[in-house]
Amino acid sequence: MDRRNFVRLGVTGGIAALFSPALATAATQSGSASGQMAGGVFYTRANPGRWSKKISGHLPVIEAGKGSIQVITGHAMKGYEHYITKHMLLDSDFNFLDEFMFDPTKHKSAKSVFSTKNVSGKIYVLSHCNKHDTWMNTIEI
Repeated sequence: MDRRNFVRLGVTGGIAALFSPALATAATQSGSASGQMAGGVFYTRANPGRWSKKISGHLPVIEAGKGSIQVITGHAMKGYEHYITKHMLLDSDFNFLDEFMFDPTKHKSAKSVFSTKNVSGKIYVLSHCNKHDTWMNTIEI
């Protein structure tokens, strides 16, 4: 390969690297939480994917209080063999708000409490199981 073609190839590759992240994320940003993403990134009651028999033990239940929400996942904590690893909150634009990580040797149930004093609108609540993936529910604050 001569020097000109080498330089041309290098410049072309550099330009492609600059634009490819934007192209890759453009398609995912337009997806809706109730349709395209369900089952691909997380599961919901309406879209349980391959885990249709696991809804009751994996879908996070959200209880609103004054200035806080309690999240409960009705899943047994069987040590590191099978447990809920964490609860996570995202805002209406899927930006990270907060999370609580569980230690199955210390936490006998998957319950967490989050402050909502500085939050309004739709909140996405995620519950992650080490065997049955991530489950999502929503609440309007």
